[in-house]
Amino acid sequence: MDVALIQSELKASKLDGWLFYDHHRRDPIAAHILGLSDDQMFTRRWFYFVPASGEPRKLVHRVENGALNSLPGKAIVYSGWQELHKSLPKLLSGSRKIAMQYSPDNNIPYIGLVDAGTIELVRKLKKKIVSSADLVQRFEATWTEAQLNSHLEAGKRIDRICRQSFESAAEFVQASRPLREDELQDWIMAQFRDSGLVTAEPPIVAVQPNNGQPHYEPKHGSGSPIRAGDLLLLDMWAKLPGPASVYYDITWVGYLGSRVPDAYAKIFGIVRQARERATEFVQKSVARGREIHGWEVDKVARETIRKAGYAKFFVHRTGHSIGREVHGNGANMDGLETRDDRKIIPRTCFSVEPGIYLPEFGIRSEVNVYVGEREARVTGAVQTEVLSLLR
Repeated sequence: MDVALIQSELKASKLDGWLFYDHHRRDPIAAHILGLSDDQMFTRRWFYFVPASGEPRKLVHRVENGALNSLPGKAIVYSGWQELHKSLPKLLSGSRKIAMQYSPDNNIPYIGLVDAGTIELVRKLKKKIVSSADLVQRFEATWTEAQLNSHLEAGKRIDRICRQSFESAAEFVQASRPLREDELQDWIMAQFRDSGLVTAEPPIVAVQPNNGQPHYEPKHGSGSPIRAGDLLLLDMWAKLPGPASVYYDITWVGYLGSRVPDAYAKIFGIVRQARERATEFVQKSVARGREIHGWEVDKVARETIRKAGYAKFFVHRTGHSIGREVHGNGANMDGLETRDDRKIIPRTCFSVEPGIYLPEFGIRSEVNVYVGEREARVTGAVQTEVLSLLR
């Protein structure tokens, strides 16, 4: 943890401090930013306050009075709840406006990790609580140059595996050999391992109508057969090994035939246009130095699909933050599921993945967008049409 950097961000944000709180590891963001050990026991409430100026302060239980020993600052120790309540004013003395892992109206539930009762307790002390969402972005979602390079390298490997996966499916179909979704999924996982990639979850492999469900997962031993005439959707994400490495996450679609049916081509064309317009909006805004938020990117993509008459079939956000976890702690491109009003800041990455999900089939197209200081770019291969997989 870099106290000086946190305090610099607090001053820039005109905040008096950042109050971290946890109980039984409910807030993994706090643990990661503060650098707390994964194997340390936390069974009692603790508070850690980083003021905009001066030394940080701790409030810990006597049973676990060494819980925050790895962090700088003096500790206040309590046993009973009454003592905790009496100690909080001392912990927060000199502050008025403080950040916590809280989101007004729960607009960003990924940040709203502090329980309502604790928020009430702090507010009783006449403290104004604001969301730490943008602070969290700066410490959890921004990438180093090494992380960007790991993303780009993972992308090269995943793009290759994606192409090979479609080729493998086509070979099975052309040879009239049986192949199920889960079998292709297992094959992809083997390619990840052989290519030095790791992932927390296996990829999505889905033929119609299964690809009409955005988070469809084939069951082992009972995945749908992949056959000639099928629309095959592949959504795969992985990263290089290592604690600081970051994910690459894409979705492509291919048709197991020689000529893509008009219905598939039409829907893909709409999805592609939504993806391109959202991406261009980000690129132009960043180039002009214009501040934008996650919900605005979602609005651009969603409006494109609405005008085409398919609004009710675009049932999820346009994109998500990407980091050490495939769903990172930065701004999501979301104005539907939540209203993500976090700023899109430099050195962050996110997906742009609009989709249309009909009862008969679904199509999604996903790219990753990395934002630099004055430039935003797509970091890997870009699909421009449904792939024709058979000749």
